[in-house]
Amino acid sequence: MAVSQDQFEIKFRLSDGSDIGPKSYPPATSIATLKENILAQWPKDKEYGPRTVKDVKLISAGKILENNRTVGECQSPLCDLPGGVTTMHVVVQPRTVEKAEKKVAGETKHSKCVCVIL
Repeated sequence: MAVSQDQFEIKFRLSDGSDIGPKSYPPATSIATLKENILAQWPKDKEYGPRTVKDVKLISAGKILENNRTVGECQSPLCDLPGGVTTMHVVVQPRTVEKAEKKVAGETKHSKCVCVIL
């Protein structure tokens, strides 16, 4: 991550290729705080947006970042370019629990078994 006066310039890349940021963050900023900022800045026109911090995964330098870590702890030596901006990828977890509940409530699924003996 790029260090500039003890600040990290970070932008967040969404799955459709659009970005949130860049914005400066101090090294002591937790990953959970970054996710809260993403939720607050999420584009309103996006069809599938996260509802909570738990729905968001951040990936930097090929690693999924844990909520209890700080930006400074997740620093990658490959990203230490002066004046550079670090891109973190944002992944929103699909809402599979709701879909499964709707299918169970709305439809009765019959399992069919077919055996063929030749």
